[in-house]
Amino acid sequence: MGREGILVVVSGFSGAGKGTLMKALVKQYDEYALSISATTRKPREGETHGKEYFFLSREEFQTMIQENALIEYAQYVENYYGTPKAYVQQQMAAGRDVILEIEIQGAMKVKEQYPEALLLFVTPPSAAELKRRLISRGTESPEVIEARLKRAAEEAEYMGDYDYLVINDDLDTCVKEMHALIQAQHSRTSRQGKFIQQIKKELNEL
Repeated sequence: MGREGILVVVSGFSGAGKGTLMKALVKQYDEYALSISATTRKPREGETHGKEYFFLSREEFQTMIQENALIEYAQYVENYYGTPKAYVQQQMAAGRDVILEIEIQGAMKVKEQYPEALLLFVTPPSAAELKRRLISRGTESPEVIEARLKRAAEEAEYMGDYDYLVINDDLDTCVKEMHALIQAQHSRTSRQGKFIQQIKKELNEL
């Protein structure tokens, strides 16, 4: 491939369809790798270590924190979740773009360590549509839906900190748009330093 992969951070409201979007993107284009998070929670039925998550003990996870082996981590309800650095760096070195689906706080931590990362925020076309999607899942109580909408209102404060907003109205259109944004990031002059130096040198030698 000859080019190094980039880190793409995707956040968005709960119910915006991030998961479906990521799966469709990875299925359609083979240059993408989904980052795999590490967690201390127990595997659910059908989950395998190294596929959905890296399942670790609390001790193992705490060792990773001490060794600075995680790009970011957080604790939610008794369990740790984090992004292992080695996996991300391996994939990028192999020329694959790594997609990291994480919460806003984590996204901001990643941006500090990888200023070149591309930050995308996924949102439905309207708040009413977000509410409709949360209800149509049929898996959550009205209280939980209310809490998620309240949280979305807080998260909306950070939308301006992302590079691009991706409006998930039609899945296919959204996948194409995301792909185009990631490809455009590869062409940024800040990422093309080597090529620029090379062509300057060649032009001077002509």
